[in-house]
Amino acid sequence: MKDNFFVKTHGLGNEYIVLEEDRIDFTLTDRAIKRICNVNFGIGSDGILLKVKSEKADFGLRIYNPDGSEAEKSGNGLRIFCKYIYDYGFTNNEVFTVETKGGIVKANIVETSNSKAKLITVDMGKAIFKAGDIPTNFKSEEVIGEKITLNNKEFEINCVSLGNPHCVIIKDELDMDEIKAFGPLIENYKEFPNRINTQFAKVISKDEAQILIWERGAGFTLASGSSSCAVASVLRKRGLVNDKVKIKMLGGELIIEIDDTWNVRMTGEVREIAKGNLSSELVEDLNK
Repeated sequence: MKDNFFVKTHGLGNEYIVLEEDRIDFTLTDRAIKRICNVNFGIGSDGILLKVKSEKADFGLRIYNPDGSEAEKSGNGLRIFCKYIYDYGFTNNEVFTVETKGGIVKANIVETSNSKAKLITVDMGKAIFKAGDIPTNFKSEEVIGEKITLNNKEFEINCVSLGNPHCVIIKDELDMDEIKAFGPLIENYKEFPNRINTQFAKVISKDEAQILIWERGAGFTLASGSSSCAVASVLRKRGLVNDKVKIKMLGGELIIEIDDTWNVRMTGEVREIAKGNLSSELVEDLNK
């Protein structure tokens, strides 16, 4: 019998609900995703992580934004999913692979507490700067230092993909009101065919940067793993930081490492919030 078991976990305040494909007795439609993620009518979450079968990796993962759209990759989501895999006994190995829509990633359980995963490193793959592969519709080979104008305000943008698309804007000072106002405009800018995640980034030193995040399909977000990787990659590309950098967000910090061939590794904590079973009444509403 399918029990609709769920676990809710956060990575630096970026929270996800983990479900298993073979333990839910409803279809994960756009409407169902929106309902579960809604704080008033569901559980409340920044997204859903669905454990699925994989023929290419140890485990398969599908990632859904709270608006019902599917994401190719999520750094915090991956660490949360890996904690679930380890904590709930799907593997005893501290190193394993996960297949996402944005590619296969390798995870490493770095630190445990009371037999539960606490600190996790995920290899996020290569940072891709080729404009068409991000994807963007810009004619230049790479979108580095490109100028765009929105509502009479000019922005210098830098684009990169970590399996999902990102637009990084380097700022002298960070303004929360500014990213909330322009984040949705940049996300839906005409040159981004799949929409885009947006980060405003302030360089503190060669080893540290601070960011604000507007996440595609989710909005203003306290923390994002792939966003941290994107910012570190762009700042490294522009010679502003070293190959190991601490990225500070409102929800906490991540350590990002980049090698000479643009492979990106991310390390950070994850903490479980709650677990249980979706009620029969909620499932009834999801199936309507």
